[in-house]
Amino acid sequence: MDSVDRAIINRLQGGFPVSDHPYRAAADHLGICEAELIQRLEQMLEKRQLSRFGPLYNAERLGGGLSLCAMSIPEEDFERVAEQVNAFSEVAHNYARDHRLNMWFVLATETPARIESVLAEIEDVTGYQVYNMPKREEFFVGLKFEV
Repeated sequence: MDSVDRAIINRLQGGFPVSDHPYRAAADHLGICEAELIQRLEQMLEKRQLSRFGPLYNAERLGGGLSLCAMSIPEEDFERVAEQVNAFSEVAHNYARDHRLNMWFVLATETPARIESVLAEIEDVTGYQVYNMPKREEFFVGLKFEV
């Protein structure tokens, strides 16, 4: 990762232009061309220096459902279950934790009613119980990692 990659990450964590040509606008601020910005983003994704590049939607404002979920998975079965859970398009941010509930993920669905059906599908596929912890209150923390 060179200084241009670091500048891209540092700049784009704070937002992305909303315009007819957002990559061009972002690239202009970084002093590079649109094609270079896109190429560098693709390379950082391929190298897994970035896990994801895309918008964050507020599922609830769009009429959807959102919940934090956890599972207790035996270590020998963790990778298989993680792949099965991650195969659901509604699952994001799936992480291993050092806790009895060792798999945590966010579930975002098109409708609030869909949460329960997706949880049931995950339990059917994995054979393990999913603990649903719906959001009661939202706090905004502006988190940014300078690289």
